[in-house]
Order: sequence, then structure tokens, then C-alpha cells
Amino acid sequence: MNTIDTAIKALHNGEVIAYPTEAVFGVGCDPDNEAAVMALLALKKRPMEKGLILIAANIEQLRPYIDEAQLTKEQQARIEATWPGPVTWVMPTKPNVSTYLTGQFSTIAVRVSDHPLVQELCRQFGKPLTSTSANLTGLAPCRTVEEVKEQLGAHLKTIVNGETGGRENPSEIRDAQTGNVFRQG
Repeated sequence: MNTIDTAIKALHNGEVIAYPTEAVFGVGCDPDNEAAVMALLALKKRPMEKGLILIAANIEQLRPYIDEAQLTKEQQARIEATWPGPVTWVMPTKPNVSTYLTGQFSTIAVRVSDHPLVQELCRQFGKPLTSTSANLTGLAPCRTVEEVKEQLGAHLKTIVNGETGGRENPSEIRDAQTGNVFRQG
């Protein structure tokens, strides 16, 4: 079993890790390490065009990636009222954010998690992690360390020991500018 310290070392080494989130295990890496993101996409067999979610300990960690100037004060207040928590918001990106994170979009999906382990990982790493469900495309998302080992163990060295937050459904995904719900939580 792996600890947060082991996971932080793996992230600094450009590795993909698995960790528990609010509802399912996620797989993630350093969002600023293109080789790590490409390894994550290959592991998941996920097309780059889909983009990725960034998960963080606080909104400050997301500010290098999101363009808050494109949001009204009301939109910002609506977002902040749901954080930390299981709501992912699709926001405009800053111009320097790479397409390997945004995919085909000019936006990026971001969340400030309320899961204590995710909070600690992001605090110790000093920035957000990419977050996508820990499963092979087409299979159910993993909810336990054992399920992660079964589906992805051959491809992952680091699985953070812990429990999911107990939510039934993955995070809700909403558009920050329109409020539209892309995925019900």
C-alpha cells in the first residue's frame, strides 16, 4: 500500500497515481508534465480531445489554469459556494493552458475537492492533479484499492491507500458561464 509521501514522489517523477476521491478512485498526474499526461491518457485509452479534470485543495491552485476575468462576480460566487465539494465546473482557460489538458475545448473542468486525502495530496504537491476515473475505458470506475489493482495494477506503481468519500455518483459537472449541467452528480 502506498502513502501520500510515496504518491508525492511518484508525481514529482512524472508517474501516474491512483487515489480515492468523493465517489470513485481517480487516476492523476502532474498537469504540467506533458509526458505524464500522455502516459495517463494511454493508460486509460482516453482520447486527448476529451480533455481532463483538474482537482485541487483550493481555488488558488486552479488560478494558473482558469481565466476568472471571463466570469461575472455572480458566476464566481455560484462556483465558490459549491467548493470544496463534489461539483466540477467547466471554466474558460488562460491562453497558456495546453491542449493536452483542455482537449478540443477552450475551457477546462476544475474542482476543489472536499475529500481529505485529495486535499492533502494537492497541498503537499503544491498544485492540482489531473483527475479521471480509475478504470479502463468501458469498464466501471473503481471504488476500492482492490478494484484498482484488478483493472490497472499492471500499469500503476502507486495506488494511495484510502477510502472514497462514499458518494454514489461521480462529481456533477456544470458550465461556469451558463450554469448548464453536463453530468448530474
